[in-house]
Amino acid sequence: MQNYTEDYLLDKKVKIFQPVDGYRASTDAVLLSAMPALIKSGDKILDVGSGTGAISLCLAERVKKLNASILGLDIQPELVELANLSAKENGFDFLHFENIDIRHKMPKHIPYCSFSHVFSNPPYSLNDMPSPNKSKATAHNLSCFTLGEWIKFCIKMAAPKGFIYLVNRAEAIDEMLATLYGKAGNIQVFPLFSKKGQAAKRVLILAQKDSKAPTVIHAGLIIHDDDGAYSPQANAILRLGETLEF
Repeated sequence: MQNYTEDYLLDKKVKIFQPVDGYRASTDAVLLSAMPALIKSGDKILDVGSGTGAISLCLAERVKKLNASILGLDIQPELVELANLSAKENGFDFLHFENIDIRHKMPKHIPYCSFSHVFSNPPYSLNDMPSPNKSKATAHNLSCFTLGEWIKFCIKMAAPKGFIYLVNRAEAIDEMLATLYGKAGNIQVFPLFSKKGQAAKRVLILAQKDSKAPTVIHAGLIIHDDDGAYSPQANAILRLGETLEF
């Protein structure tokens, strides 16, 4: 196994193992996991491109009393190994990760249209200069697969009327909404601002498959105060484990 560090999320409620030199989770994963208010007992949850498992691990902590099941898929076997180690360390026996390339047909035990909730933090760029670190490059740069194709896969995996949760660069919102158009509705757009007065750099999107309800754009969340510390609202989500409020 590769060298790894022991880190923590949600104010040390969750332990996560991550490569010393490779892809490591960001606050985006924790923020995306803070949108589970719609999850009910017995729901099946999918994390597409799970990386080190940050989204799934935070989700597991948030919904551990709901008897839900969570499956993470990632193309990097070394990250899958670490993510499963993290799930075991936290006692999340309802959380499992598999080494899957989503560009290929899914195995029979992972049927299409079968997940009540599909979460994903897709690679951010097709054109940025890739990192010299192979793991980071794979996680951050789309390769032989566009963002639209990635989102189409998420839609395909969601059950009828299931929910899709996405985070990406704000500049990608046109491609995200264009891909969702006609396939999902009830879209909730939640901008993420680094500081007050700045343009949004990230955006969270929640959509419901097969819904015809209109799109709503929310006020969003300011991550940092002027002094660089987390804003009270961001601190409540990132450290105290509170849920994003629309």
